[in-house]
Amino acid sequence: MGDQTTVTVGVDTHADVHVAAVLDQAGRLLDTRSFPTTTRGYAQLATWAESFGPVDKVGMEGTGSYGSGLLRFLTDYGFTVIEVDRPDRSTRRRNGKSDLIDAEAAARAVLSGRASGTPKSRDAHVEMIRALRVARRGAMKARIQAGNQIDALIVSAPQAVRQSLRGLTGKHRIRGCASLRPGPVTDPAAATKAALRSLARRWLALQAEIDDLDVHLTALVTATAPDLVALPGVGVDTAGQLLVTAGDNPGRLRSEAAFARLCGAAPIPVSSGRTDRHRLHRGGDRDANSALWRVALVRMRCHPPTRDYVARRTTEGKSKTEIMRCLKRYIAREAFCHLLTIWPHDIA
Repeated sequence: MGDQTTVTVGVDTHADVHVAAVLDQAGRLLDTRSFPTTTRGYAQLATWAESFGPVDKVGMEGTGSYGSGLLRFLTDYGFTVIEVDRPDRSTRRRNGKSDLIDAEAAARAVLSGRASGTPKSRDAHVEMIRALRVARRGAMKARIQAGNQIDALIVSAPQAVRQSLRGLTGKHRIRGCASLRPGPVTDPAAATKAALRSLARRWLALQAEIDDLDVHLTALVTATAPDLVALPGVGVDTAGQLLVTAGDNPGRLRSEAAFARLCGAAPIPVSSGRTDRHRLHRGGDRDANSALWRVALVRMRCHPPTRDYVARRTTEGKSKTEIMRCLKRYIAREAFCHLLTIWPHDIA
């Protein structure tokens, strides 16, 4: 270590321990070790890595989950952290699977240049939006499930129970179920009433939780990206998803094309013989792709310029699916331009 050559570190993250591997510039494996997922363990990992020489970069799997704490520590410590995707299945079949193998593979991905992505910083308004959206998504799923269970119970309920709820729909049916008085549970009708009342009160509680989260999300998203929310067809929910996909730090996205690929809206050729056509990239953030799809659908229905575009492309022989692909690419470009306004400095 007398010449102080730089080293590259790879980390395979887990809930209780992180496994790290160190490579020299020639790609030789110097050492591997496990560290606990505590602040003291993070400090031990950084000191251990520096004992082999100056650390050039640290490749890490799971920067947004198990490795988030280590990412914050190493970034504050002064290391450059690179986000590494897990090895593809063919590589794992050839090389096997273990924590040590994965840590070494992460370091080799960074050393070779195959991995070069900057992880999300998760330290500003977008992280706040992401956390609230996680809670809202869970409440939405639980509310939908409760509503489906209510409908199923009413269909199979005794006639007396069904008759008391006949003609009620939507929230009126929910409130009707919540106000049921089952009395002693001594027959199927009373048991069904008790179940319906429990599910309806759960539905109302979840709806109140969703409304409360929507208030916070509306304020945060509008304050963070007012120009994005003002775009035609873009609401608070879709704008929040696009913000979460982009992240807090601008260095992750080099261009609007990179953002489009991140959203799964980048066209790739699928031509063969005399057929010349493209389709959208099936990778990327599928939630962001879904947000672009919703924006495109709304614009196709009620945005005059988009309706004119659809009519023109239809006369050219394009199918609705192909037109939607083009629109999603255009919307990704437009959204990226407005996302730039929330960041304090330009992107190269």
